[in-house]
Amino acid sequence: MDFSDRIQRVEPSATLAISSLASELKADGADVIDLSVGEPDFPTPANVVEACETAMEDGHTGYPSSKGVPELREAIAEKLQGDGLPYEADNVIVTPGAKQALYETVQTVVDDGDEVVLLDPAWVSYEAMVKLAGGDLNRVDLAPHDFKLEPALDDLAEAVSDDTELLVVNSPSNPTGAVYSDAALEGVRDLAVEHDITVISDEIYERITYGAEFTSLGTLDGMFERTITVNGFSKAYSMTGWRLGYLAAPEEFVSEAAKLHSHSVSAATNFVQHAGLEALANTEDDVNEMVEAFHERRDRLVALLKQHDVDAGTPDGAFYLMIPVGEAQRASDASGEQSDPRADDQQWCEDALEQAHVATVPGSAFGAPGYARISYAASLDRIEEAVERLVESDLL
Repeated sequence: MDFSDRIQRVEPSATLAISSLASELKADGADVIDLSVGEPDFPTPANVVEACETAMEDGHTGYPSSKGVPELREAIAEKLQGDGLPYEADNVIVTPGAKQALYETVQTVVDDGDEVVLLDPAWVSYEAMVKLAGGDLNRVDLAPHDFKLEPALDDLAEAVSDDTELLVVNSPSNPTGAVYSDAALEGVRDLAVEHDITVISDEIYERITYGAEFTSLGTLDGMFERTITVNGFSKAYSMTGWRLGYLAAPEEFVSEAAKLHSHSVSAATNFVQHAGLEALANTEDDVNEMVEAFHERRDRLVALLKQHDVDAGTPDGAFYLMIPVGEAQRASDASGEQSDPRADDQQWCEDALEQAHVATVPGSAFGAPGYARISYAASLDRIEEAVERLVESDLL
């Protein structure tokens, strides 16, 4: 059987080995603490579940409008207007998850050979989406700048040019938890305007911040007409399995992206969209309670790591942090040759799983070799036990 060049551009996920090993250990009865997951460990708010059930009982089980149920598109536009983004319902496409919104955006903008710039560490699927579209990647490493964008603006300025078609910005960030400052975003704006670059603003974690002020990139002067804002319901409302997201963009972009949307997924699930309406309208207390819990967990995890001389910084958003790992492996060996840091973080994560039964994600999966991503979407007790196990295994 022959396979397309398109699909062969994409490598299997670097996390597959960890996931497979974790599954094997669990099947053998091991108590694995999973700090690799990218989803809240809270249930979907009960009123959202009830709204979905009511929608099904009321007959909202057929095909909806392809771009989304009109009431939900209006509610999303109203939410975005409250954030300072002057979108109307016609600017919105509701998608089966924010990932689909990102995929449709990349496919709509990127042609074979077009340059796309990523800020590393970057969520793993950005690279795959660009490769599937035939784009060429140019990556800006934020690791030397403690994962902050503002001190890396000179590096970004060197990376972009008039040939850059698309820049992807994710704040708060997966995997670092960084929330980019207004000065950093203004630097992005200046470069995007200068070089006429389209920008994706992936804002899926925008509700999950800890004292930091979140700014939506499209609110900056000169950015509304060149920004595709992507968001969804998975993280803020603990609705990962519901698969509900959206993009908002100028109408000329929406009309083009809607072609792909209609010919691929047709539409997001009808009754799920009605649950989304309830989530936007009546879950503020649930969201705040969840964010407070994540805040407490972040503080506890950072403190525990510092007790063992691991400086992971103090991320301002999402529910992840990056820790440096594999120090011994990264050191030069007896021959004076530097070992491969990509292998180091993969090996550290495998050791953490095999020896301590703690699942994490190799930083190389995100373009950050030499680091591991830890998710604190787990209870305080499990977080504390995970650190204790890693220390006992001499991994911290």
